Amino acid sequence: MATYNVFRLQSQGSHQNIKQSSEPIPTIEGHEILLKIRAVSLNYRDIAITKGQYPFPVKTQVIPCSDAAGEIVEVGSRVEGFKVGDRVIASFDGTNLYGPQKNWNHGHGGPVDGFLREFAALPATAVVKIADEANLSFPQMAGLVCTGVTAWNALYGNIPLRPGQAVLFQGTGGVSLTGLMLAKAAGARTIITSSSDDKLEFVQKKYGVDHIINYKSTPDWAAEVKKITGGEGVDYILENGGSGTIKQSIECIKMGGSIAVIGFLAAAKQEDMPDVAGLALSKGCIVRGITVGSKQLLEELVQFVVTKGLEPPVEKTFGFSPEEVMAAYEYMQGGSHVGKICISIE
Repeated sequence: MATYNVFRLQSQGSHQNIKQSSEPIPTIEGHEILLKIRAVSLNYRDIAITKGQYPFPVKTQVIPCSDAAGEIVEVGSRVEGFKVGDRVIASFDGTNLYGPQKNWNHGHGGPVDGFLREFAALPATAVVKIADEANLSFPQMAGLVCTGVTAWNALYGNIPLRPGQAVLFQGTGGVSLTGLMLAKAAGARTIITSSSDDKLEFVQKKYGVDHIINYKSTPDWAAEVKKITGGEGVDYILENGGSGTIKQSIECIKMGGSIAVIGFLAAAKQEDMPDVAGLALSKGCIVRGITVGSKQLLEELVQFVVTKGLEPPVEKTFGFSPEEVMAAYEYMQGGSHVGKICISIE
């Protein structure tokens, strides 16, 4: 029986517990396709899962990574609309075709096996085709799955972003830079924060963000955002900090604006927890938790990216050897990246 290389998290606690082994290549049923995985991208979620800090279910000895792009090498007998050789990306939750996430029981790389492997059998309904004319690398495609859909959901999943509106992005990670790319292409005014002047200068030069704020040298960054926007505040905020930054986010959101709660990188101490209910009421704003998004949102995102000729921000790509996989996780954990970190599987 033919085998393939696969990585599994043997136990939670550290990414060092991810070990490579050989397993039989999956066989497909009539409604499935066999995907030759060509690239995966890492998310902060992957670090949290390896450390045992992810607050949702994780399968024992799970195959990590939720984001995959690759080529179809076999098509099930009942599958229509796909052929061998098609480039596709897999949705984060193969059961969530449209509408809000129903639960946390089906996300790849957590409760079900992910894609740090060479092949995967998937329902044809769980993948989205990338047009032949799209000039995207496999790492760039993979970066659209979790990061891209999260950013798209934040901007278009509820009240759609309109040209001329203002968007604030916290940090220079994959979600912020992908959101920045999307917002700029949609004609929005953009602001980004970071603790690093070097990162801010790089992002402004490479990605054309309109305004930059160093939140360490400007601790009252909400006041600076209001100054930039003529006292009105921004229409959208991609909130990556969590309870430690939400107070200032609500201070600088426009009346009736939308805050997408995405991350939990800066938790507040219990005694410093802000009164989010009271603050949100004072601004009449939406504070909305983002749980990645449906296949429908992924399809919308792919269409927008391909039509606009956008290039998802991939900073660094590692190889598929055990040493390279460890290096990718360590680079992700270090937090110095600007954009996506990916693993290429040749």
